Amino acid sequence: MLTYPYIDPVAISIGPLEVHWYGLMYLVAFIAGWWLGLVRTRRPGTTWRAAEISDLVFYFALGAVLGGRIGYTLFYNLGAFLEDPLVIFRIWQGGMSYHGGMLGVFVAMWLYARHTGRTFFLVTDFMAPLVPLGLGAGRLGNFINGELWGRPTDLPWGMVFPFVDAQPRHPSMLYELLLEGVLFFIILWLFSRKPRPTMAVSGLYLICYGVFRFAVEFVRVPDAHIGYLALDWLTMGHILSLPMIVIGIAFLAWALRRTDGKVSW
Repeated sequence: MLTYPYIDPVAISIGPLEVHWYGLMYLVAFIAGWWLGLVRTRRPGTTWRAAEISDLVFYFALGAVLGGRIGYTLFYNLGAFLEDPLVIFRIWQGGMSYHGGMLGVFVAMWLYARHTGRTFFLVTDFMAPLVPLGLGAGRLGNFINGELWGRPTDLPWGMVFPFVDAQPRHPSMLYELLLEGVLFFIILWLFSRKPRPTMAVSGLYLICYGVFRFAVEFVRVPDAHIGYLALDWLTMGHILSLPMIVIGIAFLAWALRRTDGKVSW
């Protein structure tokens, strides 16, 4: 049995100014994506230039932050929003949704594609492998904040979160760090090392994230104000992840059946 090692969520404090670890994880995510993007531009035959990566990451960051906040408010905190619409601007109270962030990124990538004259899937295929390490950084931020803990367990790596109760629980945020961060990155990075049919990398991204998140939702405790939606196990995370898996399979199957020779590179 393990015990949660309390970590001060404030990384740096200078007078009234406080810099939180969770905010720093966002910075790490964007820097990692920018660096990996530069690495991808060095591959022989690519149509991407290093000078484009900064703009691409800026669009991505804007979509992720705005979409994450709006998505959390609409998917997980709709009641509070209906009572007081200004709650959507109170980011200091916390609350970001991955699925909302993903939708925000889709909009941002569509705008970027229009701006640069590329197709939407050429942009998302290039961007997809740059994302998982940032997701892993975000889950590390969740762990530091002591949030998104899991159900009680008797497994040897069960962790006691003293601020919750005395029961060993699944450290679900660490599961997500390993699955959505490390393993997800390895799969997408290796898959995208060779030219793939347009839409294939994007499809694999949706499948992998959807499957990993769907699996972890079985051991992760849902938000208290929502709880389980049915059967004492179905969560909002399950409902939002299932369409990702279905759409991802459709994208990948369509891409692999193409015969026009178009590839993302």
